[in-house]
Amino acid sequence: MFCSKKKSLEVERIVKANDREYNEKFQYADNRIHTSKYNILTFLPINLFEQFQRVANAYFLFLLILQLIPEISSLTWFTTIVPLVLVITMTAVKDATDDYFRHKSDNQVNNRLSEVLIDSKLQNEKWMNVKVGDVIKLENNQFVAADLLLLSSSEPHGLCYIETAELDGETNLKVRHALSVTSELGADFSRLAKFDGIVVCEAPNNKLDKFVGVLSWKDSKHTLNNENVILRGCILRNTSWCFGMVIFAGPDTKLMQNSGKTKFKRTSIDKLLNTLVLWIFGFLVCLGIILAIGNSIWENQVGDQFRTFLFWNEGEKNSVFSGFLTFWSYIIILNTVVPISLYVSMEVIRLGHSYFINWDRKMYYSGKSTPAEARTTTLNEELGQIEYVFSDKTGTLTQNIMTFKKCSINGKIYGEVPEDMGQKTNIPKKNEPMDFSVNLQADRTFQFFDHRLMESVKLGDSKVYEFLRLLALCHTVMSEENSAGQLIYQVQSPDEGALVTAARNFGFIFKSRTPDTITVEELGTLVTYQLLAFLDFNNIRKRMSVIVRNPEGQIKLYSKGADTILFEKLHPSNEDLLTLTTDHLSEFAGEGLRTLAIAYRDLDDKYFKEWHKMLEDANTLKDERDERIAGLYEEIERDLMLLGATAVEDKLQEGVTETIASLSLANIKIWVLTGDKQETAINIGYACNMLTDDMNDVFIVAGNTAVEVREELRKAKENLFGQNRSSSNGHVVFEKQQLELDSIVEETITGDYALIINGHSLAHALESDVKNDLLELACMCKTVVCCRVTPLQKAQVVELVRNYRNAVTLAIGDGANDVS
Repeated sequence: MFCSKKKSLEVERIVKANDREYNEKFQYADNRIHTSKYNILTFLPINLFEQFQRVANAYFLFLLILQLIPEISSLTWFTTIVPLVLVITMTAVKDATDDYFRHKSDNQVNNRLSEVLIDSKLQNEKWMNVKVGDVIKLENNQFVAADLLLLSSSEPHGLCYIETAELDGETNLKVRHALSVTSELGADFSRLAKFDGIVVCEAPNNKLDKFVGVLSWKDSKHTLNNENVILRGCILRNTSWCFGMVIFAGPDTKLMQNSGKTKFKRTSIDKLLNTLVLWIFGFLVCLGIILAIGNSIWENQVGDQFRTFLFWNEGEKNSVFSGFLTFWSYIIILNTVVPISLYVSMEVIRLGHSYFINWDRKMYYSGKSTPAEARTTTLNEELGQIEYVFSDKTGTLTQNIMTFKKCSINGKIYGEVPEDMGQKTNIPKKNEPMDFSVNLQADRTFQFFDHRLMESVKLGDSKVYEFLRLLALCHTVMSEENSAGQLIYQVQSPDEGALVTAARNFGFIFKSRTPDTITVEELGTLVTYQLLAFLDFNNIRKRMSVIVRNPEGQIKLYSKGADTILFEKLHPSNEDLLTLTTDHLSEFAGEGLRTLAIAYRDLDDKYFKEWHKMLEDANTLKDERDERIAGLYEEIERDLMLLGATAVEDKLQEGVTETIASLSLANIKIWVLTGDKQETAINIGYACNMLTDDMNDVFIVAGNTAVEVREELRKAKENLFGQNRSSSNGHVVFEKQQLELDSIVEETITGDYALIINGHSLAHALESDVKNDLLELACMCKTVVCCRVTPLQKAQVVELVRNYRNAVTLAIGDGANDVS
């Protein structure tokens, strides 16, 4: 990507609405994008530079130069230039064709039309002519032209729905909302044209889930975050119209910041051929030197005998100089040891392979009528060189279709097997699913087999009520009604959808939300809660909370999240219930279910007001804003009262077990990198045969410090080699300062081993003085499972293996939490 205007590195961005003249002085990039690599002027030099990075091309160019020197040229120059030009031309045509389609795509995008508010009127402008600070109108199902601050929309309270599939691959709808001060502008062109707010925000960056800024308007400052912006590449859905102010345009948008520049890629075979060409050239030089020395000796000993019939000039001709010229002549004569036709054949074969992939019926998925598609012609052979596969679990190994199966409430399990205060009973299973027909708004696809939960609801169990109320309040789900008047949920996470649906079927129906309220129908009674604060989920916090005020005036904090995190926030009085719930969670995870802990806290009105004032102050900070907010979240999310836990099922994808078996037969090692808890990941591992009972050993690393992690890794290595010493009769010495492993060491390992490590331990294992031990052990295991890991840790693990093993790796994921 290229920017049409050069400017110094931004520290922050200042944008004034509806004022192109004001914004022009900052020289912000326009909205034109360039994903192409070349233009008419730069194609030849850049493409030639890229092609001559291939050693063979540089080698033949060098030979061509030699052949232009008459004193040493033993072959005519066109014998080299013709095949060289042919190879370069073929590659150039292929590159030019690929880039032509990039230009075509760029032009198509840049010439899309967008409605821009100019002089109180909407005018159609091409996307490339949209400027920072412009106010533009979007309509339903329309792509977003630039990164926008949402000003107003057709929906109540300035809400709008967007699809972010082009950004993070997620097809579920997300909600964004305008500030209340701007949502009042509505669709009034005159008021929108007079809007002259100034936004001070972060500089352009590639963080899709983060935005920090402040809007100054009418002598007031308003905090901006990611919920107030719509990014380029999104599609407006289920919203008739909305207006937005352009903050970032063209190459400065987060979409383009993540795209990066199109790179010239070389495969491992290209690198191997480069190395071979260098070795062959070295051999050629040695051969030329030997022949040149032989020529010098011959000239010195018998060359003068030819004076009688050959012209001989003593001043110009001597044995040393003759040997020098002969050396270069032999380099030219023997140049065919590097066949230039090899590269022609490779380009043709690669092109053919891409078509074979597209035509392969065995790679056709009839379920969605989707054939395989080769998106590049340069990396196809890498598919056969993969040594390590790194896979996410949710949505990749599993279907990402969540079903509420069990729960633990106040120490009692509800689900397929009845429990009594955490203890198993002899009550038989009820095979018939519950009948929810009495609840007219129930989801008819929802099935639950334990009737005791509904009985507890009917008996008015306060803990069950609070549990279901939390599920109906603590989420990011949006609701709407279809044409038949049925309630439809738009969910950002399938987990949330499963939990909200469960609460819905048991009588706590989430009805609607606004920026300030959440409405729930509780057993037939509409209850509107005032939404005081929303403490959102991220991969570091691993929990989310809402703070609401009920109609009685009580303030409550409801929280759900990973048990390892939430249990640390509990009040000491929860000790007995914590023990029971922990046992239940282990049981759920042993069945491969995804689990969350559920807790709440009653808040004092005075304390909350003081805390909320500090939160508002923190939101207006420019420096250390995130750290300050995180600290305030930690402060209020403490002394929680445990309610229980949820268990959601995520079934395996069709054919996963067979695929993994095939990969294992090819000696491809599989690493699972998942955010799920350890027990769940282990169970899924057994379900898809990555982990088996026949394995020699399964090493579990769960240390809380770097010292503990290092010790556990080294003990595992000692155990592993202790089991193999009898067969190898050798002693293995580990070089602690060397990250690259000797393949001979791995060959001494017989049997199948697995390594399981959680995210907390992995953070220590990735430290510079410990990652050696991690890499040595992990690479000798058939299967590695990393649990409770963040996107950054996923990237670090892949990078560690790729860089220090010099291996071809394949990383697979389907969501934003798989991207770092």
